[in-house]
Amino acid sequence: MSSSGEGHGRTAAEPPSRRSPRLTGAGAAPAAPSATDSARKLNAQPQHSLSDKAAEVRREFAVLLGEFRRTPVLVPLTTGGGLWTADRGGVRWICAFSHEEALARFARARGETGRTWEYRTVLGARLLDVMVPLLGVPGGVALDAGSEDGALFPPVRGVVPDAAAVDLDDEHDGGTS
Repeated sequence: MSSSGEGHGRTAAEPPSRRSPRLTGAGAAPAAPSATDSARKLNAQPQHSLSDKAAEVRREFAVLLGEFRRTPVLVPLTTGGGLWTADRGGVRWICAFSHEEALARFARARGETGRTWEYRTVLGARLLDVMVPLLGVPGGVALDAGSEDGALFPPVRGVVPDAAAVDLDDEHDGGTS
């Protein structure tokens, strides 16, 4: 299955946004803390370095990636029978959906509810390990494109096969190749 190009560049696969917690309660704003109060809080709370937060985000992504690899997803097909893809940010994204309702929301957002959307059910691992390398260009998978719960699986080492990754020179060989 190769992409026929239909659908290229016509969809916007954006990473999910992180929402800030909403503030609850009413009344006047609390008084600003004094410098002494702030110093006490800083000393009492454990300090989390940027690298700790990055490690946490990597762990969360690894869990999400593992779940995606084990899960069958719906991949819409173009009229020519290829996988529906979209070019964004120099990457060709295979559009995949976690369930029919997510695909239906995508069709509504595109204003294309009047046509029949044919799709295939494909294991996430097969998309990343087999289909992405067949694209012939940097490629990844956009899961539930356009939704708040969407996720991107980019063409980087550990997500797609090394031969399809675009970040090989970054860490392991010191960028000298």
